[in-house]
Amino acid sequence: MNGLIRKIVAGRDPKTDGMAYSIGMKVGNGSICSILFDQESFDLYGVTKYVIYVQEPESQVLWKTIENMPCVVEYDLNF
Repeated sequence: MNGLIRKIVAGRDPKTDGMAYSIGMKVGNGSICSILFDQESFDLYGVTKYVIYVQEPESQVLWKTIENMPCVVEYDLNF
């Protein structure tokens, strides 16, 4: 699971009722700046976990964690 994640769609059935989160999406006073796969959680516990960070005016903060949920992941194709 390598590469920069550009977008993630998470939900019990991502095709019909999933929530989409993408880089640049507005959230409160900021916007999503990174979506990361938590490799350590997967290696240690077998837990599939994605973390979403938001860039606010003064800092970057953890906004959301998606854990053990079916997901469709879209990677950035800019090389």
